[in-house]
Amino acid sequence: MISIGFIVEPEQAVVLRGPRLGGLLRQFIQDCLWPDLDYLVIDLPPGTGDIQLTLVQTVPVTGAIMVTTPQEVAVIDAVKAMNMFLLDNVNVPILGVVENMSWFTPAELPDNKYYIFGKGGGTTLSNLAGVEMLAQIPIVQSVRESGDAGLPAAAQTDHPLKEVFRKLAQNTVKQVNLRHQLHEPTRIVKVEH
Repeated sequence: MISIGFIVEPEQAVVLRGPRLGGLLRQFIQDCLWPDLDYLVIDLPPGTGDIQLTLVQTVPVTGAIMVTTPQEVAVIDAVKAMNMFLLDNVNVPILGVVENMSWFTPAELPDNKYYIFGKGGGTTLSNLAGVEMLAQIPIVQSVRESGDAGLPAAAQTDHPLKEVFRKLAQNTVKQVNLRHQLHEPTRIVKVEH
């Protein structure tokens, strides 16, 4: 794992314009001594900007997982990002959709679901993309607490969302394998002036 957080002081603001941010991404990919990897997951900021373009110009991206929240405005932004990956000159397959903040479940009422941000955004996006919904991740306070303690929910044996994260990983592996069967390898995007 690599993160800008490993390089700067905790209180330091990281203010970078596109070219500097792109250079940092290239360094993380090309200058780190990565062991043989089965998967390399890169968490991108939302949108269709410099960082996404730098990524597809640096490595052949196997596929993109689109993340949205249930509300309509989030889906609108996610559709734009999805369409960037699907451009003819980019051509990165969409592997699936993850809906984050799908509902709120309080610890004392584990069977209750409160749809604070609405419903259906992930389903709408997966239908538009023609792909599978990989997971719906609810808001559960203990996920934040676990992360703050350095013990991710997925790594704990008794965490209520461990199964959700395990299923997300399994669905992702399945979709990557399917992608390799159905599509030619992705090529690095060449810039034409």
